[in-house]
Amino acid sequence: MTRRLAEVAKRVGVSEATVSRVLNGKPGVSDSTRQAVLTALDVLGYERPTQLRGVRARLVGLVLPELQNPIFPALAEVAGGALVQLGFTPVLCTRTAGGLTEAEYVTMLLDQQVSGVIFCGGLSTDEYGALLRRGVPVVLLNAAVDYAAIQAEHRVDDRAATRPPDRSAPAARGGSYHPAERHQDRLDRRTARTPGFPQVSTDDVAAVQQAYAHLTSLGHTRIGLLVGPADHTPSRRKATAFTTLATRSPAGRTAHPIGHAIFSFEGGQAVATELLTTGITALICGSDILALGAIRAARRHGLTVPHHLSVVGYDDSAFMNYTDPPLTTLRQPIEAMSRAAVTLLANQINGTNPTPKELLHEPELVVRHSTAPAHQGGRLAQSGLRAVGTD
Repeated sequence: MTRRLAEVAKRVGVSEATVSRVLNGKPGVSDSTRQAVLTALDVLGYERPTQLRGVRARLVGLVLPELQNPIFPALAEVAGGALVQLGFTPVLCTRTAGGLTEAEYVTMLLDQQVSGVIFCGGLSTDEYGALLRRGVPVVLLNAAVDYAAIQAEHRVDDRAATRPPDRSAPAARGGSYHPAERHQDRLDRRTARTPGFPQVSTDDVAAVQQAYAHLTSLGHTRIGLLVGPADHTPSRRKATAFTTLATRSPAGRTAHPIGHAIFSFEGGQAVATELLTTGITALICGSDILALGAIRAARRHGLTVPHHLSVVGYDDSAFMNYTDPPLTTLRQPIEAMSRAAVTLLANQINGTNPTPKELLHEPELVVRHSTAPAHQGGRLAQSGLRAVGTD
C-alpha cells in the first residue's frame, strides 16, 4: 500500500496524504486532482478501490508513426505524463509492421469514445476527416495538414448524403431535425468557429536556415539535404526552405541536391550514397536516424566525417552526444511542444476553443563534432555510382 501511494503521488505530483484522501473518498481534494489520481492508478496498473470503480477515466489517443526513432518515445513520455496530471488516460497507438493501421486505430479510439486525440508525425491522413465529423478534439504535433482541403472534402461528402436542413421547418416550430440534419447543423456550427485543428510544430524553415548558416560559415558551398518522404509535411517544408536558400547561393541549385528517404537508418544510408555522388561536402538531415545512416554511407565509401563530409542531424534524440563522432544536430524543444499540445487539447475538451493556429517552436543548433571546415569533396563523383538529381 505504501509503495502504491508513493508511486501514484510521484506520478501526479502531489503528496501521499492527498492520494490517500482520494482512495478513501475523503473531502478536501479538488476534482482535477482527484481525477488525476484515479487516472494514475489506471496507468500504473493498480485496481481502483471498489467504491471508485464506476468512475470512468477520460481517454486521449496519442497516435505515433513509430517508436524506433527515439524522438517519438520522448514525445509520448512528456505528453503522456502531462495528460495524466490533468486527469486523462493516454492510449498509445503506434503503427508497426503487421500491426494496426492508423485508420484502424482511429476507429478503435472512436469506438472507445475518446475525449480527444493528439497526432504526432507529418503524413496527411483521411482519418482526420472522420474525427472532424464526430467533433472529436484534435491537436496536431509536428503534423500540419491542409485542413481546408479536409474540411471541404468532408463537408461536401456529408451534404451529398443529406439534404440541407430547412431552418424554417420543424426545428424552428419546436419540432426536430432528421438525425443527419442535426449532425450537419452541429458540423456547420463547429467549422464556422473552428477553421482549423490547433497545431504545434518545430519551425522547419528556421531549422534549415540555422543548419545552412552554420555550414556556410565553415566554408561549405556544395550542401545537400536528406529528408523524409515528399508527402511528409515537415520534410516538404524543409525542402522548400532549402530550395529558397539554394537559389540565392552563387553555387546554384545544382550544388544543392535534395534526397527523400524513408525514416530509417537504412533509408538514410541508401539515399546519402546517391547524394554523395554529386560531390557535396556537407549534408543537412531531417532526423538523427537519417544522419547516422549518412555517416555510415560516407564511411562505406572511404570518407571520414567530418573531414570529408560534414553532417547535421535533426531532433537531438537520446545518445547523439555519444555517437562517433558526436552529432551536430538541431534540438527540438520536445517538452515545451508536448505540453503545449496537451494544453491546447485540454482547452478544447473543456470547451475553451482556442484560436486555431500553428504554434511554431524555435529549434536550437547544437554544435558537436560531425561538422568541420570544408574539405575538397567529390571523391565519390568519380566512383561510378549513379548520381541523384536535384528536386
